[in-house]
Amino acid sequence: MGAGGNMSVVTGKTGEKKNPLEKVPTSKPPFTVGDIKKAIPPHCFQRSLVRSFSYVVYDLLLVSVFYYIATTYFHLLPSPYCYLAWPIYWICQGCVCTGIWVIAHECGHHAFSDYQWVDDAVGLILHSALMVPYFSWKYSHRRHHSNTGSLERDEVFVPKPKSQLGWYSKYLNNPPGRVISLTITLTLGWPLYLAFNVSGRHYDRFACHYDPYGPIYNDRERLQIFLSDAGVLGAGYLLYRIALVKGLAWLVCMYGVPLLIVNGFLVLITYLQHTHPSLPHYDSSEWDWLRGALATVDRDYGILNKVFHNITDTHVVHHLFSTMPHYNAMEATKAVKPLLGDYYQFDGTPVFKAMWREAKECIYVEKDEASQGKGVFWYKNKL
Repeated sequence: MGAGGNMSVVTGKTGEKKNPLEKVPTSKPPFTVGDIKKAIPPHCFQRSLVRSFSYVVYDLLLVSVFYYIATTYFHLLPSPYCYLAWPIYWICQGCVCTGIWVIAHECGHHAFSDYQWVDDAVGLILHSALMVPYFSWKYSHRRHHSNTGSLERDEVFVPKPKSQLGWYSKYLNNPPGRVISLTITLTLGWPLYLAFNVSGRHYDRFACHYDPYGPIYNDRERLQIFLSDAGVLGAGYLLYRIALVKGLAWLVCMYGVPLLIVNGFLVLITYLQHTHPSLPHYDSSEWDWLRGALATVDRDYGILNKVFHNITDTHVVHHLFSTMPHYNAMEATKAVKPLLGDYYQFDGTPVFKAMWREAKECIYVEKDEASQGKGVFWYKNKL
């Protein structure tokens, strides 16, 4: 699908190409968040309600076109072509719906418009349509942005030290095991995270994104968690009514399989943005917000960068300024690269090759051997 490999490698101050596997600096950066903001043109921080809605309309139009083609013409195709048409539909619809998911994600960051109620209304509708509890995820994801790279407080894809790995880990540290792990992660990872906080931070008791009284949320947020649950239940009931009229097989083909692709992509995107041999993690003795925010990597998904509204190749800037709209993030990324220097990480490795490499190389984290006593941890894979 054209994913990866067509962007040049970032160059350092010497002008030489930088090895994407070279470890990023972990010392205190010689610049501040204020310095980074000054390097970005001021208009990049401006949100346009009309422009933001134009992306929603465009994506929904594409969804409608794909739906119309599938329901109008697929049944007319001879058998061999029909079996080819459906996978194409699933992939195209899943990719566009992933873009819709990203727009709802922007709403959760207040990057859609200058009006919080508009952002929440749009985000609630779009995420509920994709079976996502909008406010529940909004608040846990906000804490991820506040604690990125922290081994104690980050919310998602928190790596474990070797001593905390499950007994089964050594049996999965081989090609068949990695295939099984990746398959489970890409198909069940998202619902398992929402329902059981799998791969999330440790809480002293059971944590679930659907539980308004769970440890993830505080008292001020609980009413909105109920609203998120109502949105998902409402969408689920609508799908149930559609299945009664159209049949379960029709619903699975038109909606279910594309939704699986959406879930797989959002897990893959998040995983690859925060899992990389060059990226450090920190314990509480070393962590600070800026170094944590810089402990992420921009990836190249080829043409899908645009389909996914550039959440893939502008993620570093997104972590630095999460209220910046996606349509300004590319310009902002180009503006900050010279200032960030070696603190900026880009990896143009083709996505599926990178996914396999990271699954092989990034199994657990250990403290940096070269700096004993410091709370800097790196990925290892020797079991």
